[in-house]
Amino acid sequence: MTPADLAARLGIPSGPLFFPVTAYAPDGALAPDVYRAHVRRGVDAGAAAVFACCGTGEFHALTPEEYQECVRAAVAETAGRVPVVAGTGYGTALAVRYARLAQEAGADGLLAMPPYLVHAGQEGLARHYREVAAATALPVIVYQRDNAVFTPPTVVELARTDGIVGFKDGLGDLDLMQRIVSAVRTEVPGDFLYFNGLPTAEQTQLAYRALGITLYSSAVFCFAPEIALAFHTALRTGDDATVRRLLDGFYRPFVELRAQGAGYAVALVKAGVRLRGLDVGEVRPPLHEPAEDHVKQLAVLIERGYALLEEDGQ
Repeated sequence: MTPADLAARLGIPSGPLFFPVTAYAPDGALAPDVYRAHVRRGVDAGAAAVFACCGTGEFHALTPEEYQECVRAAVAETAGRVPVVAGTGYGTALAVRYARLAQEAGADGLLAMPPYLVHAGQEGLARHYREVAAATALPVIVYQRDNAVFTPPTVVELARTDGIVGFKDGLGDLDLMQRIVSAVRTEVPGDFLYFNGLPTAEQTQLAYRALGITLYSSAVFCFAPEIALAFHTALRTGDDATVRRLLDGFYRPFVELRAQGAGYAVALVKAGVRLRGLDVGEVRPPLHEPAEDHVKQLAVLIERGYALLEEDGQ
């Protein structure tokens, strides 16, 4: 798949972007059959793309061998119905290694997460992502968050780099994002993809849409795909009443619950998948499981979200 092909496929707002959790057995080992079932359910539910082994998928906790097995499983389960984008990260040498493992496994693209630990300057960041892009034929989406924060001129440089097709924002600085979008639009011909990558992106997507950013990651899709799809459809069609109802009755309370524990952006999502009947196991250290009371609150909240869909006749 060429960068243009991936851009065209992801640019069609046909459904949420699915970031599956990684499934583990009771002994902590990878559970590939459960993972494949999770991916299959997501694609069948209407995901527009599968982002395998990214933040929600605990990229940080996977060995290279486990990583490639998961990417290969996601590719097999999607069977070409939707693109598979694989995470890559750490320092440049390891990011290049993971990128090549993803290409060997059949991935359609890469989500390049921040380098490990260091706070690099703009010149070093640009070099890092150029080297990742040059390592394979896969199109690359650069992920801004934590220690990887870019100035508009650096994003212009990246947008001009062969193989880099998009930019995902997990920082939430809308002023910076507006300047990035404007600079790239002014100085780089052709299309460039933008994504809202904040945790529970639905909560902020109205603001991102005002910047022209329609693509967003949906962790909720992992455990409540019907809710995520209803919200996505309401946004796309201008159904403001449904958007407000789901924000007020489900997404805002979920975000407030997520804020009760460090690492809940992953651990609480994984608990949600288990509550919905698929035993994907616990998170790996250094993440920890949610408190029992928080899981009970999540169960009630999921029921409330589905009740809101019934009120709307969906």
